[in-house]
Amino acid sequence: MLSNIIYIVVFLILVYVLSIAVKAITRGVEAKQIIKEEKNLDLNNDKENQNLEVIDQIRELKILYDNGTIDENEFKKAKEKILK
Repeated sequence: MLSNIIYIVVFLILVYVLSIAVKAITRGVEAKQIIKEEKNLDLNNDKENQNLEVIDQIRELKILYDNGTIDENEFKKAKEKILK
């Protein structure tokens, strides 16, 4: 009878420890997914910022071209350099 009680107590302790382990693993997986999503958002924001910088540089070139500061050949060369 005493051995049955010991088995039950050991079983309950094992179930408790396993539940704690499952919770910890779940939290770790969720945290990893959140970090991955944040990195993807940061990469997308960086790409958008780079695209906006390129657009601004081309606009500045266009203004210089329209003002006559640079000629068509210089405009094309500078634009190609920016786009590379």
